[in-house]
Amino acid sequence: MTPSEGARAGTGRELEMLDSLLALGGLVLLRDSVEWEGRSLLKALVKKSALCGEQVHILGCEVSEEEFREGFDSDINNRLVYHDFFRDPLNWSKTEEAFPGGPLGALRAMCKRTDPVPVTIALDSLSWLLLRLPCTTLCQVLHAVSHQDSCPGDSSSVGKVSVLGLLHEELHGPGPVGALSSLAQTEVTLGGTMGQASAHILCRRPRQRPTDQTQWFSILPDFSLDLQEGPSVESQPYSDPHIPPVSKNAKARTRKCSLVSGHGRENKSCRGWGWGQGF
Repeated sequence: MTPSEGARAGTGRELEMLDSLLALGGLVLLRDSVEWEGRSLLKALVKKSALCGEQVHILGCEVSEEEFREGFDSDINNRLVYHDFFRDPLNWSKTEEAFPGGPLGALRAMCKRTDPVPVTIALDSLSWLLLRLPCTTLCQVLHAVSHQDSCPGDSSSVGKVSVLGLLHEELHGPGPVGALSSLAQTEVTLGGTMGQASAHILCRRPRQRPTDQTQWFSILPDFSLDLQEGPSVESQPYSDPHIPPVSKNAKARTRKCSLVSGHGRENKSCRGWGWGQGF
């Protein structure tokens, strides 16, 4: 394979990852942390949607418009419709372009669209909204905007809607995170090791078992993806990424305990949580 062929193959794989995140539409939940930030991946998905000719709306609540647009070229920036809720989230200045009801009002307005062109709505961030709005209200609006058939004025010609929600998982309890997770068609949990970022991707397709895969990547200054070598990325039956795998030592220790107990003797070194406590 020549270097140019390798570059084309790499570009295809990077686009395939972005395509897979956007393919199902609906809510795409990006779960980040202090150590592994997700805004760069959010911007990579925004860029991909803009280049595909979709309408792209940004609900900017957490950083300034200038900071969000930084790194995009003029072509991408001209395609973005930016709704600035960072400078004046409560619309105290009474500007005419502001949506009544703030970010929630903007989402409700987008729910009533009848445009056949696909649209991507980026929420920067979903955490900002969740900290200021009742979780049930936010979930109801997200469900309505990402499922156009449940909205008033629905039309069969309405284009696909993707809602990209950036969630700072450490700021919220398991209840709100679980509620949002249950709404998501695609869920991305960012992590990594030794300075290398990974994305654990869970996809929920209608009438199919959920599948998950892990991609190792870095994001370039222009918000293109650079996929890197890592564990197998083949789709697998869904397993919870938040449950740590059992180590080989733990497996061996469990086997040793079972063998000892099989001979009718108790090995005190095998005692642990609940051992010998009637559980």
